[in-house]
Amino acid sequence: MGREAIVQRKTNETEIQVRLNLDGNGISRIETDIPFLNHMLGLFSAHGFFDLELNAKGDTDIDYHHTIEDIGICIGKAIMNALKDKKGIKRYGEATVPMDEALARVVMDISNRPFISYRAKIKKSITGDFDVNLLQEFFRALAFNGGLTLHIDLFAGEDPHHVAEAIFKAFARALDMASRIEERLGNSVPSTKGVL
Repeated sequence: MGREAIVQRKTNETEIQVRLNLDGNGISRIETDIPFLNHMLGLFSAHGFFDLELNAKGDTDIDYHHTIEDIGICIGKAIMNALKDKKGIKRYGEATVPMDEALARVVMDISNRPFISYRAKIKKSITGDFDVNLLQEFFRALAFNGGLTLHIDLFAGEDPHHVAEAIFKAFARALDMASRIEERLGNSVPSTKGVL
């Protein structure tokens, strides 16, 4: 059995169910009211080799903010729960990914010390009806609920779709690296403190 978690969240604004397997094959079944986010989460699943089932409904008639933030909360909690005591994980991960003219880097520490540095603002941020600047709220919620120190940097990029793809693919690859089991650690936690 892989490292899996199920998270459910229901508020007056959203209703979300997430099932995440960190040791999966990149299979996803994602249903939200935000097609562009469905696409990005499918990329996250495929490029991180995570199995992800997600069903989310929210007050998207108002805007996408609540739904995006609450999905970030749920995925963050699922990551934390799936990692359990974090014994044997590599802990650190990083990836730099191009998508045509866009180039993004994600560096993370599964530290249980939530922090985010998000340096990926772009002038033209709308693709379809989606504002990619909302992704900062998604990753903030994910980092703080997943116990991640997370740095996201955009080095180049003009097309908002390409920027979002580069960020999600880099995040997936960095999380895959950081959450992998390091056999040399045995049953230890990767910290001189003995706890994360």
